[in-house]
Amino acid sequence: MANSGKIDFVIAWVDGNDPDWRAEKAHYDGSAKMDNSDTPVRYRDWDNLQYWFRGVEKFAPWVNKIYFITWGHLPKWLNTDNPKLVIVNHRDYIPEKYLPTFNSHTIELNMHRIKGLSENFVYFNDDMFLINKVKPEEFFVNDFPCDTYGLNCIYFGHDSAGHFNGSNMEIINTEFKEKHRIIKKNFGKWFSLKNGMRIVLKTFLLYPWEWFPGFHYNHLPSNFKKSTFDEIWEKYEKILDKTCSDQFRKEYHVNQWLMKYWQICKGECMVRSDKIGECFHIKEENFAQLCHVLRNQSRKLVCINDTPRTLDFESKKRQVNECFDLILPEKSSFEK
Repeated sequence: MANSGKIDFVIAWVDGNDPDWRAEKAHYDGSAKMDNSDTPVRYRDWDNLQYWFRGVEKFAPWVNKIYFITWGHLPKWLNTDNPKLVIVNHRDYIPEKYLPTFNSHTIELNMHRIKGLSENFVYFNDDMFLINKVKPEEFFVNDFPCDTYGLNCIYFGHDSAGHFNGSNMEIINTEFKEKHRIIKKNFGKWFSLKNGMRIVLKTFLLYPWEWFPGFHYNHLPSNFKKSTFDEIWEKYEKILDKTCSDQFRKEYHVNQWLMKYWQICKGECMVRSDKIGECFHIKEENFAQLCHVLRNQSRKLVCINDTPRTLDFESKKRQVNECFDLILPEKSSFEK
């Protein structure tokens, strides 16, 4: 069960209210056609990043380093002298030819270039939180990343990530042509009940197809190996380069989920219980459940995903942060 190396956390953050960032973005986006995901919803501030750091310190004190990716701005309250914290500017690791970038895929697809980053790392969006105690073995087991093995159909809809998934699957089905052999080789992982009964059933129903139609994605922190990024960049540099060369997200792009799917197809993941976390795409009908999960810490990981269907934003923000303050009231050493 032991891991031979250290585990780092990586989190990418943008201050959508920074006037300098907004000015630079406005300078470039006038001539760029953005996809529907590039909306103000993606950048408005829930003012709860401090709870991310509090959760890490309280529930994952074993983490080696935290790499905080930023355009250049920092929260005023952040203690940059914390020995576990490494501030990473885009220009510190993203090749110069891709800068400046407002494309989250560029920021994520180049993470393996971060100087000093450990081979095993966990990537968080800034809306993904730890709300209960976690162990290293819930992220990596014997240096294998933990994940969910499950087939799914890709949803193509308004403001969905279906087009990115479609591009990812083009590479997956090019590289991994013998789907049935791949699944049979790791049958115990694909059909483990740890994945959850609904996911196993979907996998069973989609198994007859000769190709991979898509994968289950739970929108929680992703467990990666740097070597996976190196391998895919070496084999599919032209495709990744095309994605990273765009300053804004476009529908034909691939994204970092490609690395997850690649690890799964190679059988280089261990199965983790699907009950470890839950993603809430916030809307009226599930908001009470989100608050219940936060207050009762009934999951270890939670994603609070802002959407255009998130009504009465200021009220929702206040209620969510009241829940966080209930379980994480004390400042962490990452705060001044």
